[in-house]
Amino acid sequence: MDIYHVIVRPLVTEKSTHQSRQKSDKVTAGTPKGRGGAYSFEVHPQARKADIRQAIEKIYNVKVMDVRTSNRRGKPRRYRYTVGQTRNWKKAVVVLHPEYHIDLF
Repeated sequence: MDIYHVIVRPLVTEKSTHQSRQKSDKVTAGTPKGRGGAYSFEVHPQARKADIRQAIEKIYNVKVMDVRTSNRRGKPRRYRYTVGQTRNWKKAVVVLHPEYHIDLF
């Protein structure tokens, strides 16, 4: 899978903006202080954590420390007289090394 198909879009919400400004809990005592927060992305449903890590590192030129993923189920929605459902999607939260940050958030 191509790295530009792995990342669908960044999720810019209040929660993701707040998480991007927080310092990561995985910072050890010997590393210098920096931003290195967590950033949320919508990713391809078949993408693995290794694919997501590689895509983020190549596209944004950063060092990834951790990747957390979750599969989000579609919600039921009504449209006039019929009931449908929004699509299922996959969310990835990427924690960066403290020396790096993404300017998108």
